[in-house]
Amino acid sequence: MKTIRKTVSLLVTAIAFLVATQAAANAFDAHAGYYYPEPQTRESYVTEVTIAPDANKRSRAAFVIGLAAQHSKQNHAVGYHLFAKGGDLEKLIIVATGDGQYNTLYRLRALLASLTSMARATELFSRTNNPQDLNFLDFCKLIGFKQVTVSNGKDVAHQIKIQ
Repeated sequence: MKTIRKTVSLLVTAIAFLVATQAAANAFDAHAGYYYPEPQTRESYVTEVTIAPDANKRSRAAFVIGLAAQHSKQNHAVGYHLFAKGGDLEKLIIVATGDGQYNTLYRLRALLASLTSMARATELFSRTNNPQDLNFLDFCKLIGFKQVTVSNGKDVAHQIKIQ
């Protein structure tokens, strides 16, 4: 009986250690502190949209490069930069370029909402059923992004896991 209790105790300890280690690994964000501050808020966005069959690292890079090219053709600064990061470029980072903008969660969400019209103009988005019912986060899932972080680049950051 003593051996069983000891074995159960060791097993419970091992499970607790594994759970704590996994939680710490999930919480680690290599880009926090470099591109943006540690996110103050996090959420999960669940969508029925499936990843496009042709979505890959290259298409995510092309999206960010294409958007940067569009921005450079405009006569004004757009107020933010986009980056694709991670081993498979599965993390989208959006950082404001000036003070006083995107400094609340509501302004960050408004930025994401404004990016919806840009996403709807893409050929990939137009191939979906009912593109008018989808938003920028749906587009992010479609192209294969698993995480979107938006920040004012100073002291506010919000991170969204896309499922």
